Amino acid sequence: MPGPQPAMLKNLVKIAFKAHAIVLPTKWKQPVGNPEGRQYIDAFKLTELVRPFSASKLFLPATPNKYHVDTQKKLHKQFDKYIDGICDAICGAWDKWRLQAKFSNLIINGPVAVGSPGCLKGPKLKSLIMMQAPKSSPAEKKYSDSVAKHLSKAWGDWQGKVMVPGLPWYPAFTAFPLAMAPPMPNIPMPLIVCPSAMAAEMLVPSKLKDGMVKAHNDKKALHHKELFDSIGKGVSVVFLIWLVSQQIMNVLGKGPVPTYAPPYVPVGPVVGGQNIAVPGHLSA
Repeated sequence: MPGPQPAMLKNLVKIAFKAHAIVLPTKWKQPVGNPEGRQYIDAFKLTELVRPFSASKLFLPATPNKYHVDTQKKLHKQFDKYIDGICDAICGAWDKWRLQAKFSNLIINGPVAVGSPGCLKGPKLKSLIMMQAPKSSPAEKKYSDSVAKHLSKAWGDWQGKVMVPGLPWYPAFTAFPLAMAPPMPNIPMPLIVCPSAMAAEMLVPSKLKDGMVKAHNDKKALHHKELFDSIGKGVSVVFLIWLVSQQIMNVLGKGPVPTYAPPYVPVGPVVGGQNIAVPGHLSA
């Protein structure tokens, strides 16, 4: 299957962000009573006091006041565009990694393939994300760098512990009628059958959020905790869906059949076989 689709990630991140119900201005207190309330009303034209606004945007205005609604529209536009851009960058990097990923150093005995933790190889995500990430302003670049830095770390932690736990990938190697089994593809299976002791780094939203917040290291950054929380929630859901749906295919295995001795022993199991480590094992 292709890599994760940006549209899904964008929708998940935006839904999560809206759930924070951020009101603008964030510390607004409506003037009440006299004279404060009266002065507030008199300071604006009637058309400025009440303006229509959309509750479906990423932010909510504190009041229908024109200036509050304008602020809502402005920040919605900025954050909506940024979320679209960073999700495109994440999914683009993810797909580039997928096309370059490969299993290596597998041991094949009979039909069973075993790979120790770290047998799944692929490039680091950070540079792949930053190739496409939004960075038109210093603030955007810093947000993107924080996202890319921690996602790359979390992904690397997961990847570094992926193992092949004795899977029946090569049934033909149970009894093969030659002294040497030529390269043959594995039986396709979903990636989730290859566990990782560090899968939680990609599957637990709070871990992703905390890592991005730490990488950002700026307590005054505008709504950064809500943004990173939303990205973490979206990525974790998409990652789980991808693990279940991504097929492992074309892992070519080969190896000797030491007991092959025709005509008395016309078939035998592959013993101490290996796989051919070339990119493309997750490309289907």
